[in-house]
Amino acid sequence: MTVLALLVTALLFGGMVLYSFGFAAFLFNALQPDEAGRLLRRACPHFYLFVLGASALAAALRFPGDLIGAALLAAVAVTVIPARQVLMPAINAASDAGDKRRFGLLHGGSVMLTLTHIALSAWALARFI
Repeated sequence: MTVLALLVTALLFGGMVLYSFGFAAFLFNALQPDEAGRLLRRACPHFYLFVLGASALAAALRFPGDLIGAALLAAVAVTVIPARQVLMPAINAASDAGDKRRFGLLHGGSVMLTLTHIALSAWALARFI
């Protein structure tokens, strides 16, 4: 179980890093800003489901051997739900309304939350050492 927990935690960490720093950056370099934004809007719900599934599974697999690591991963799973269900629709609504100030604040909050998720998963990953 420990090896599987390690692999799922590594997948979570790597997937979040790749999406945040690779995929999103690539889209904005390869496409016009409006096109990149539309594509990211379609990809975000799937990203959040990936984070939810991977973090919940990693927490469950880690639970018997490392309560702190399991709690870190569970915190990611729990906090990604309001990000997907509340924050993301609010960001989209602000964008649709052309409210750049509100969009900037909400998007900044989602970026900070994602960076926090990355840090928590890195901490849980480092606990395997």
